[in-house]
Amino acid sequence: MTTDSFIRGLPKAELHLHIEGTLEPEMTFDLAERNGVVLPYASVDEIRAAYEFTDLQSFLDIYYQGCAVLVTQQDFYDLMYAYLVRAHADGVRRTEIFFDPQTHTERGIAFGVFMDGFARAIDDAGRETGISAALILCFLRHLPAEAAVATWHEAQPYRDRILGVGLDSSEDGFPPELFAEPYALAREAGLRTVAHAGEEGPAAYILSALDTLGVERIDHGVRCEEDPALVERLAAEGVPLTVCPLSNLELKVVDRLEDHGLKRLLDQGVKVTVNSDDPAYFGGYVADNYVAVADALALDRADVVTLARNSLEASFLDEAAKQRLIDELDRYVAGFGGAESRYSS
Repeated sequence: MTTDSFIRGLPKAELHLHIEGTLEPEMTFDLAERNGVVLPYASVDEIRAAYEFTDLQSFLDIYYQGCAVLVTQQDFYDLMYAYLVRAHADGVRRTEIFFDPQTHTERGIAFGVFMDGFARAIDDAGRETGISAALILCFLRHLPAEAAVATWHEAQPYRDRILGVGLDSSEDGFPPELFAEPYALAREAGLRTVAHAGEEGPAAYILSALDTLGVERIDHGVRCEEDPALVERLAAEGVPLTVCPLSNLELKVVDRLEDHGLKRLLDQGVKVTVNSDDPAYFGGYVADNYVAVADALALDRADVVTLARNSLEASFLDEAAKQRLIDELDRYVAGFGGAESRYSS
């Protein structure tokens, strides 16, 4: 079995995925037509040609623009359902999905519109494919912390559909400690906590996310290598990093995938996972990210299996459900001669 085939069938979790970042150009055009939204592009090819980013902010400008076509409950259903079906085909058994309420409420979209659309799609896809999915509400860090607190309160009628909270959008200049209040509210309510840190922001942002916000996972985190003591701490405490290799490449976090620190961190015992971030914009869903980084960093089968196992262990599933997926992973790997066997050509 080739690397590609083995990876796509490998049971795995995806823990760093922005649902708005799965809006493919074809769906953008379909939804724009459905909702009478005028786009600044004449064709799908023109949209794809615009996906040339120099940094995180240049990506976000297009990302938020694209969200304008998401208007009705059915739009949000279609977006979520399409991702879940595609993720399942990539071997994803569990996905913990970021969504950005403020991106939609600031456009006048009621909270219930996107929440009900997402919930229906998660229920339907789960029933049809068996994929397990949950939602993580992300606060936009370029907006004031007071707006995050207001969003938290607005989300309360939908509390039973929200697994945790996260922090995304422009990182540079917006340290995690600004959002201590909404995170305290979330922790008090028993929600799980994650945060983007150490992508364009410094390693110090990772420390702030851990120590001030009390997060359980770090999203991205690749700049932890700037602080060897931090790397040692991440490994010792088993703090997962939800790394997104193709995103890092497209946003110039690394110049070449061959220079990515994923393998170095893995070898130091950090619980690294592989994810797709915003795959419609960055040229690859989760299995594409596995394949790309395996090729670029010459990962062997044992490395790839470790990444998949890390993803399942780092999920917020209960221990019994987590163990069932780990057992499935072990059976899958054993069926191909074990983690130490070689790929065929």
